[in-house]
Amino acid sequence: MRERQVSQGAGRARDFEAFVAGAAGRLLHAATLLTAEAPHDNPRARRLLTYAFAHTYACWDRMRGEDPYDRTRQYLAVRFARGAWHQYGGLGRARPHPGSALAVLTPQQRLIMVLRLYEGVGEEQTAALLGLPTERVHAICDRATATLLHPPRKPAPTVAGRKVVPS
Repeated sequence: MRERQVSQGAGRARDFEAFVAGAAGRLLHAATLLTAEAPHDNPRARRLLTYAFAHTYACWDRMRGEDPYDRTRQYLAVRFARGAWHQYGGLGRARPHPGSALAVLTPQQRLIMVLRLYEGVGEEQTAALLGLPTERVHAICDRATATLLHPPRKPAPTVAGRKVVPS
């Protein structure tokens, strides 16, 4: 009996390692887009992905036919949304990297854009995952797309209280 449990545990570990090897790159990129960090310097994205993989591993035996990639992506999104509320909504500590393409977006807009456009999750699924109406997800996605296509203008530089007008 004990030998069978050990062999099942080894098989479980092998299966999970194979899943991580195949999914880690794409999920890390998604996490990096969510946190709007630089691709080469992304400690929050790595921590977020580690939590998501740990959660998936803890649920591995109970997944019975469920896609582990979907489960991990779902946890990644929910964990980011929960963490963004505390970081941006309350204390505002962790700000996006200014060089990130998605830095101009709010955390909610980044989350919806990553799920919808990068991961290809349907509008209804995204709405259900985030607990929002489908129309709200659509509106946020449209607004985020418009922001990315037409970023807000930076204020004109000033010198001693006067605007500098380029000639």
